[in-house]
Amino acid sequence: MTSLMPARLSPLLVGLAILAPSAVRAQLKYVAFPTKDELRSLQLLAYACSRENTVDTCTRTREIANPLMDHPRLPAACKDTVWELMQEAKPATTNSSQRRDSIDSPARRLTVVCADPEKPNKPSNPSSGGSPANQT
Repeated sequence: MTSLMPARLSPLLVGLAILAPSAVRAQLKYVAFPTKDELRSLQLLAYACSRENTVDTCTRTREIANPLMDHPRLPAACKDTVWELMQEAKPATTNSSQRRDSIDSPARRLTVVCADPEKPNKPSNPSSGGSPANQT
């Protein structure tokens, strides 16, 4: 007869199950946010695509923006903006103001939504902030 009792897990297997996720995290390397200069370069390239309406500037815009879609630390709002830029940064037969706006709009947002979030600094002089009524 076979027993219907549940099998006991080895303490070694339990330990491995607990440590495995932390071992995987330890293998991941740190990926820095794009610098302000990198975002600004992409922004200027997108503006050139918008203004010049050439295959070269628009293709380069999409090529530089594409790796940001796979960046592990960028927020969804940034990736949405990059996606929008990649969809719009294509040459057209006529360079209408609507086309330029559809490229310029996500390009303007790049430096805001994709920048590394800075930690707020505490004011050095707490009495300098706030309303005059709170100051003595």
